[in-house]
Amino acid sequence: MIEKMKFLSITGHKGGIDQVVDQYFSKYEIHLENALSELKTVPDLKPFNESNPYKGELQTANRLIADYLDKEDGTKTLLTPVIEDAVRVVRSLDEELKTLCEKKESLEKELDLLQLSRNRVQPFVDLNYAVRSIMQFKFVSFRFGRIPHEYYKKFMDYVYDTIDVVMHKCQEDEHYVWVVYFVPDVIHDKADAILASLHFERFFLPDEYEGTPTEAVKELDEKISVLQADIDQMNNQISQTVLSKKEELVAARNRLERFSRNFDVRKLAACSSHDDRTYYILCGWMSESDADAFCKELENDSDTFFFMETDHNNIVSRPPTKLKNPGLFKPFEMFIHMYGLPSYDELDPTIILGLTYAFLFGFMFGDAGQGLCLLLGGFALYRAKKLNLAAIISCCGFFSTIFGFLFGSVFGFEDILPALWLHPQKAMTQLPFIGNLNTVFVVAIALGMGIVLMTMVLNVVNSLRSHDPEKAYFDTNGVAGIVFYSALVITVFLYMSGRPLPASAVLFVMFVLPLLVIFFKEPLAALAEKKAKAMPEEKGMFFVQGFFELFEVLLSYFSNTLSFVRVGAFAVSHAAMMEVVLMLAGAESGSPNWLVILLGNLFVCGMEGLIVGIQVLRLEYYELFSRFYKGTGREFRAYGSTDPRP
Repeated sequence: MIEKMKFLSITGHKGGIDQVVDQYFSKYEIHLENALSELKTVPDLKPFNESNPYKGELQTANRLIADYLDKEDGTKTLLTPVIEDAVRVVRSLDEELKTLCEKKESLEKELDLLQLSRNRVQPFVDLNYAVRSIMQFKFVSFRFGRIPHEYYKKFMDYVYDTIDVVMHKCQEDEHYVWVVYFVPDVIHDKADAILASLHFERFFLPDEYEGTPTEAVKELDEKISVLQADIDQMNNQISQTVLSKKEELVAARNRLERFSRNFDVRKLAACSSHDDRTYYILCGWMSESDADAFCKELENDSDTFFFMETDHNNIVSRPPTKLKNPGLFKPFEMFIHMYGLPSYDELDPTIILGLTYAFLFGFMFGDAGQGLCLLLGGFALYRAKKLNLAAIISCCGFFSTIFGFLFGSVFGFEDILPALWLHPQKAMTQLPFIGNLNTVFVVAIALGMGIVLMTMVLNVVNSLRSHDPEKAYFDTNGVAGIVFYSALVITVFLYMSGRPLPASAVLFVMFVLPLLVIFFKEPLAALAEKKAKAMPEEKGMFFVQGFFELFEVLLSYFSNTLSFVRVGAFAVSHAAMMEVVLMLAGAESGSPNWLVILLGNLFVCGMEGLIVGIQVLRLEYYELFSRFYKGTGREFRAYGSTDPRP
């Protein structure tokens, strides 16, 4: 069902807008509209030109919670302080953390420099000579660096003995050898050129190291350890600072979030000035029950005034759609949201969808054992996780269980319980002209005919609500279509049951007259609406187009009816698949393999259950909804609500 809506205009002194939003909109759901768009005829209306004063502190609070607290801590609902205290808490904590973070960053920079120095000297720890002393050589040039293994070997084999170079090998890895070579200053250019041709990569070490590289590394490790301890201590201090004020921070964030959201209501409000005073105006939709309670409460508020518009023709915006269905059918609203919400003047198809979906699913998936598993499993999952899909599965399982008893099927076994109705694979019906046909196919087609007629009636109701006489009376799914299709259903039923058909005159009236009405629906609709021109100017094109459209109508009646054969086909295929499972398990021998039966039931229940669920949804969308339902409504979104969906 769709809740009845009322349109309200709320006004008061400009300074009281926050109090109204905080006091009333937290209790009553309102779908706000842009007041400037709604009140175009009201002169001298202006928008609010105020910036949100809480936006900065709210961003800071959210950043602090995201950086320093767990997600669960940040979403707890706590008692909120007054707004001034909330701003003070966030600002003071942010400043304190900034000071601590600056100290931490300074220590981290110093640590990075020490780590860089250590990484530079680490490869040369095998050099047992003071680095600073080497830096002071005057007549001997020195080079720290690394050279690939293959070129180091070539240098030592072919060049080392031919040049006045002393090379000291330090550490090595799988690719490089770290070395230090010494050469007289007068020939260092020659040595550098030779080593460069052998891919020698020079490292430059500063003279800041004390003692040998080993001693320097040891000293640097001690300094790094001390700095790391200081950084860890600083991190602990930051964490303790945040944790000590966790509740205050979360409470402040909640208050800031609420005030920031309330302040943003100004984007939808309008301002009006009278006698040197400025007033705000808010416009929006409320459900009938909320609107009555809200207006009754406002009678005691001398600073706030309201006006309720009852004639929707005087309102610019269309009423939003707010669904209200019994708890059993509420999960099926998920499918309505997927297709599109009904407009305000449309029928809500939720209950119809819920009944037909669960019923058709049960017919196609009739097994008492598997259905009971779906029923209990879906119910347990819904209670635990509140998933709408789980509730839908549970409802489908209920009908699957019923049809399982009707078909006499329990986990694929058809000899445990007697079939209260029939066995899908075995039951056959003798029909004139067709011969033997599976009974479930016949029932499925008859069921489809009934559903198609029901959707036609719903289309007439929806069309009358939207004042569309063409769709209500002359359309394929209107009164003309109902008469034709009903005559077709009755004729088929009489013929298949061997009963005499009506007289030819009756058949002519029931078949030909509705088709003529459908053929001339546009001129007839123009006459009903008292338009000047009923027939189009290009009459030849009108008749050609009408002929092919009428042919398409007849074809659609036939194809849409046969589409329901899949309902019976899946009922038969389910029984056949379970028969295969039992055959593989050796059930015919009297001692079945229960593991195979268990796995087979799980496979069939999962795979076929998914396929049947999709096929039933396809039937709902394409065979039912396409006949009577538009789904062009807009969702009711209560101000301040992040997810108004059920």
